Amino acid sequence: MSGLVKAKKYDWKDSNMALFGSDTEKQVKKESAEGEPAWEGAGQEAGMKIWRIVKFEVTEWPTEDYGKFFSGDSYIILNTYKPNEDSEELAYDVHFWIGKHSTQDEYGTAAYKTVELDTFLDDKPVQHREVQGHESALFRSYFRSGIVIMAGGAETGFRHVAPEEYTPRLLHFCGNRKAVTVTEVPLSEGRLNSNDVFILDMGTQLYQWNGSGANKDEKFKAMQFLSQLKSERSAQSETLDEDDTSKSHDFYSHLTEEDEDDEDIPDEAGIKNVFRVSDESGEIAFSEFDSPVSSAADLDSGDVFVVDTGCNCFVWIGGGASPAEKKNGFSYAHKHLQSTNHQLVPIVVVKEGQQNTAFETAIAA
Repeated sequence: MSGLVKAKKYDWKDSNMALFGSDTEKQVKKESAEGEPAWEGAGQEAGMKIWRIVKFEVTEWPTEDYGKFFSGDSYIILNTYKPNEDSEELAYDVHFWIGKHSTQDEYGTAAYKTVELDTFLDDKPVQHREVQGHESALFRSYFRSGIVIMAGGAETGFRHVAPEEYTPRLLHFCGNRKAVTVTEVPLSEGRLNSNDVFILDMGTQLYQWNGSGANKDEKFKAMQFLSQLKSERSAQSETLDEDDTSKSHDFYSHLTEEDEDDEDIPDEAGIKNVFRVSDESGEIAFSEFDSPVSSAADLDSGDVFVVDTGCNCFVWIGGGASPAEKKNGFSYAHKHLQSTNHQLVPIVVVKEGQQNTAFETAIAA
């Protein structure tokens, strides 16, 4: 698949990501996991739990704020479910979500604590790395009203703010009936997109700008969001349609000229590259796997494999893989992505025998 797609520039640092799979990370013991207060009761019944990383600590995220994330933070999300309603057996997906401006300490801790939570749940969860703006379909499916991403950290708050303390912001609504994502973007006219909807939040004055090609789901989500803001404040609102609005309108006076925060990069979606992580030679090595792969049965249980599809990256851990292979699989996947034009795609860690539809579909393609 070829062509160019618009992608956000990320100030992406990889130093602490190596914690996921390192010797230090794998020294997390069951006793240590059981000593983490945040995990008390986790995974005991079907449902979702979300935690935020605050100064190396795992703190509970309020239920009413589920689906709202700050770009300056990192989070851990545990989804517990019953694969078979006729059985009481539980299964788990555990994600760590990295905000664009989250610090290395925060997302390194999130990765480390995700492994600890996996240990606490007896290695049963499927583990996922999610990066802001590149979330997996599974992650998005958890939030029926869509994901709301705000600038700053949670300590800045987003409710009960006095009008004189409001900071102007431009919110971008993009998606379809399955999920509409709300993202705060720079206050730039160049960010306006005819295919989407935007809300300019001036505190006590709100504007909804409907692009000429925006779909009804984006418009409806924006309308709901606008109504919520109005219910929280004594605010006035106005809805503008792109084709019917003059550039002299007050809406445009609050926006700057086009910013230079975007770049064109090659679209590598649709590829499938498979790599083997093996220490058969006596030293751990990462190499391309040349044999055809159409199912997990084509992979060697004695090793770890990295499957890169351009849209997702999977780390498959064979049941007979050595400790060194197991602890280095994620690190090699992360380092591999750093050399590609899709370094921020979701990473999913699947252990042999675990069911994961996304992995099974990707490897069969």
